Amino acid sequence: MPLDTMSELDDDALLLRYGAGDPEAAAALTFRLTPRALSLATRLLGDAVEAEDVAQEAMLRLWKMAPGWRPGEAKVTTWLYTVVRNLATDRLRKRRSVALDDIPEPVDQQPGAEARMLNGERAEALNQALADLPERQRIAVVLRHFEGMANPDIAEVIGVSTEAVESLIARGKRNLHARLVGDKQKLGLEE
Repeated sequence: MPLDTMSELDDDALLLRYGAGDPEAAAALTFRLTPRALSLATRLLGDAVEAEDVAQEAMLRLWKMAPGWRPGEAKVTTWLYTVVRNLATDRLRKRRSVALDDIPEPVDQQPGAEARMLNGERAEALNQALADLPERQRIAVVLRHFEGMANPDIAEVIGVSTEAVESLIARGKRNLHARLVGDKQKLGLEE
């Protein structure tokens, strides 16, 4: 039965067809019910990643019980919402059961104030040295080392040969080194 025709069937009929081995019925029911399960889980948990896990688990449970589904005893959506609610409640209980003292302090990955100042001074010195380069050298160095472009692409941007780009980059790096070498100690680049 085509998928667009499947959309005309109710949830009970689709679940029964899936239980009998019809994968198209499963697809139609998945498109219909997964967004609802995900929406409920997201509202209950307030966490999109956990909500996706709950919605997937609920749908897996629906597929597992499909062969034994008895129409008329409950609505498929009611059954699914109950499973989502129970799974979400279990996750919320687990969240609460962890003692605050048992949760490790997060490690601050940010550099300290001194390191940030030094990095700022280094960046400022580099930017000034780049600004002092002749224009084509600056463009070639920035495109290669900051933008990650390949030399043939840089050649096209600047309007020169690839060999000329290689030369511009080499001269630009030498000029940068010459401009920055005197500030090595000040910038913390020497031990």
